[in-house]
Amino acid sequence: MSRIDAKFADLRAQGKKAFVSYIMAGDPDFDTSLALVKGLPGAGVDVIELGLPFTDPMADGETIQLAGQRALEGGMTLNRTLDLARQFRENDDTTPIVLMGYYNPIYSRGVDTFLKQAKEAGIDGLIIVDLPPEEDAELCIPAQAAGLNFIRLATPTTDNKRLPKVMQNTSGFVYYVSITGITGAAAPEAGDVAPEVARIKAATDLPVIVGFGIRTPEASQAIAAIADGCVVGSAIVSELASGKSVDEVLTFVKTLSDGAHRA
Repeated sequence: MSRIDAKFADLRAQGKKAFVSYIMAGDPDFDTSLALVKGLPGAGVDVIELGLPFTDPMADGETIQLAGQRALEGGMTLNRTLDLARQFRENDDTTPIVLMGYYNPIYSRGVDTFLKQAKEAGIDGLIIVDLPPEEDAELCIPAQAAGLNFIRLATPTTDNKRLPKVMQNTSGFVYYVSITGITGAAAPEAGDVAPEVARIKAATDLPVIVGFGIRTPEASQAIAAIADGCVVGSAIVSELASGKSVDEVLTFVKTLSDGAHRA
């Protein structure tokens, strides 16, 4: 059982929904992002999505793009991202870390080498947004063989014909993108999302977590109530980008996690 599987089993046993947070590794610098990651579990975060900075983040809105640029300008690399996870693991062996990003840095490293290094660093799962199911032999299947969950995105345009293909090798959880577009766009409406979550849950036994556009504790609670949990990324990254301290950002994260856990 992976850390991700164990975390969702524990949440189910408690009758709680999951709160998942995204931050960009190395934004605005290594030490600040490490301090923030270390503080996330204490702020109620159940699963950490750690962004891998990349020069061409096609699925991301301006907030995440700028975070990636700041990280890259600060010298963040794949090696340093894995080192950040490794340092987090020195004091936390239970909170799952999902590395989220694009395939190019992994391909450049070499899949086998990357998977070995990621597993050793304490990464539990991957969300690689530019690898469709047709490319599962490239990374998805090797990742699962190496003991890493491969988490797939489903979207409003994933119709019933496409959905089984998307689900076939997915593990850990399903990330439902609640709106059509890029990260940090319009806020989702629970009434619109609920039927889509139900449709996906009919096709899989995996938890369904909803993200994109969630910015308030109220939205966090509303979305978590109709799914197995919610993801917040851009709103947290925005707080950090505004110049707030790590403690101030973590206080904000706690309001969001409290919302999800009330659902």
